[in-house]
Amino acid sequence: MADTALIPLDRTQRFSPTAAWQRMQRDEPVLTATALLLALLVVPMLAAAMIDPRLHLGENIWIKPIKFAVALSVYTATLAIFARFLPAGTTATRWYRLFMASVIVAIFAEQAWIGGAAALGTSSHFNVDEPVWRNLYSVMGALATLLTTATAIYAWQIARNGALTIPPALKAGLVWGLGLTLPLTLVTAGTMASLSGHNVGGSGMATEGLWLMGWLRDGGDLRVAHFFATHAMQFAPAFALGLSWLGRPDTTRAVHIFASGFTLFVLGTFTQALMGRPFLAVIG
Repeated sequence: MADTALIPLDRTQRFSPTAAWQRMQRDEPVLTATALLLALLVVPMLAAAMIDPRLHLGENIWIKPIKFAVALSVYTATLAIFARFLPAGTTATRWYRLFMASVIVAIFAEQAWIGGAAALGTSSHFNVDEPVWRNLYSVMGALATLLTTATAIYAWQIARNGALTIPPALKAGLVWGLGLTLPLTLVTAGTMASLSGHNVGGSGMATEGLWLMGWLRDGGDLRVAHFFATHAMQFAPAFALGLSWLGRPDTTRAVHIFASGFTLFVLGTFTQALMGRPFLAVIG
């Protein structure tokens, strides 16, 4: 199957990073280059974090732009991988090129805003004390919505691609994952914006957060639901791919059930945060 040459459908197939990179460059060179550039931006910001002792909410001020660069790199790389499942010729159309150009502009504008705020020693998100930063926050919110709409466009195009030769379960996983990302992200991110923060109760300090992720332990944290919402585009396809590895590539019903359960899980963590309760409270 040409469409899945670099996505092993069983344990006997081998994955080649070099071949995968070449395939990404061939299928979606602009998104692939964007993912690489964002990954490379992490290097100077890591260096800045090591020499700049400034803190914001108990965390080194460069951690946030580093996290966003990694997240946006993963986002664009995922889209570049999924580009092979679009109808033939889609990436060469004028509407697609113009749309994707606007998405990439939005991505780098977001990264410049977050990195610039760090360099100036201030907050990017929820910074509404001064007119300039308040206006920037509104503009960046619109751009964040724009860049996330790429998942909906991909879901729509893959769903209508009748020429795909991939197992139905994998196609369902792609469509579900990409299709859920935008609405779930709008709900979680929109709520954080309306509340002017991610914490519901608690200190809001990163020093009180869950290891690695930094999610609050002394109150509700809306970033938990937001994280899982934005990564629906990876979770659902990964589940479908797992079915293929287990020798059940045509079990679409299981994918539908997983997608429904995943949606309930995101909404559950969202509700938990709104109630002021920490995620995985038993960890402490």
